[in-house]
Amino acid sequence: MAEEAMKTSIPPRYDLDAKWDACIDLTSRRVVYSTLAGALGGLVFFRSRTTRWASVAFGAGVGIGTAYTESSYIFDRSPPKCLPKDEK
Repeated sequence: MAEEAMKTSIPPRYDLDAKWDACIDLTSRRVVYSTLAGALGGLVFFRSRTTRWASVAFGAGVGIGTAYTESSYIFDRSPPKCLPKDEK
């Protein structure tokens, strides 16, 4: 009961558990989806085993990079990627 009262009293801006949960979910989805996209692209476009693995690694790297960027934004450490000039 005391834990529920403590959880409701934390503003969403300072709730690190929710931020970590969102970042872990975002990272896992982006890495898996981009790795699968890299594997599919490797199977369709490349013939050698080395270039197929390079395509998978590139997809995983893109997923990790985009997840890191969005997670930094969730933790308020970097500005959003692109804003129109009138909103800055």
